Amino acid sequence: MKKLLKILAYAVSILMIVIIAAVAYISFALPNVGAAPEDLKVEITPEKVAHGKYMAYHVMMCVDCHSIRDFSLFSGPPVPSTLTAGGETFDQSMGFPGVFISPNITPYGIGDWTDGELFRLITTGVRKDGSPIFPVMPYHSYGTIDREDIESVIAYLRTLEPIETDHPKSKADFPFNLILRTLPAKAQLTKKPASSDQVAYGGYLVNAAACADCHTKFEKGDYVGEKLAGGRTFEFPEGVLTSSNLTPHESGIGNWSKDMFVQRFKMYENEHMTAPEVKPGEFQTIMPWVMYAGMKESDLESIFAYLKSLKPVENYVEKFKPNS
Repeated sequence: MKKLLKILAYAVSILMIVIIAAVAYISFALPNVGAAPEDLKVEITPEKVAHGKYMAYHVMMCVDCHSIRDFSLFSGPPVPSTLTAGGETFDQSMGFPGVFISPNITPYGIGDWTDGELFRLITTGVRKDGSPIFPVMPYHSYGTIDREDIESVIAYLRTLEPIETDHPKSKADFPFNLILRTLPAKAQLTKKPASSDQVAYGGYLVNAAACADCHTKFEKGDYVGEKLAGGRTFEFPEGVLTSSNLTPHESGIGNWSKDMFVQRFKMYENEHMTAPEVKPGEFQTIMPWVMYAGMKESDLESIFAYLKSLKPVENYVEKFKPNS
């Protein structure tokens, strides 16, 4: 019996050493995506700034998350005074493993960052101090797009007026604070397809906009459904939202025409349109319609062409189920 207890004690000790070593490795060696490029200096030209603004506002949705959204109104449009100043909170009430607050991306918040540090953050999810960010910012998608698009966004951010804020720091719950360090990966940049190749270019835009992050069923930190077939759920005080199927099945956009698709976005473009208030129990969505409405019609047409090229997946969803 004593021998058995001795063996058990040794086994427990070895297990504890292994656990401590693993935690130490994760805490100090990860994430390992390489150093920020020291020689990167983004040229700031009117063309690059204009393109960066377009990407930040209407494709990559940087401004949407790095502002405070007003969910008392339909689609949660950003509060104008908070644009790019951060402050949007993603916490446990929304199913997140911690409290994550979008930072200020005006020069007040990133003025002491180098272009290389910003580039690494956007494409790998690693801050200037080497710590990881939560992937509510889809850096895994951004790390697979064209370098020129990333640099254009950086050029645009450099031109913003500084807005002073004092947001608290994000904090992941245990043990996700350790898991978080394992998620960043090195960027795998690609070249943007020619816009004349609508399907390829549309696929590029869908990836840059990280559409799959919302329009794919998601459980326990990973996709579990057919990509872009909808089914991911989001909880609101008013009820549960389920994302739509974007594949060309009749349960998705199979019966949609190109004009229907484009106009579904463009109906929110009128800057004089006031988003209606959402009353308890009424339909609400996280889809940033007003932001996406500024996308070029030709880009929306390319996205539609790409979605129509996908394999049809049957997935009928109840878009919104109010709380009883």
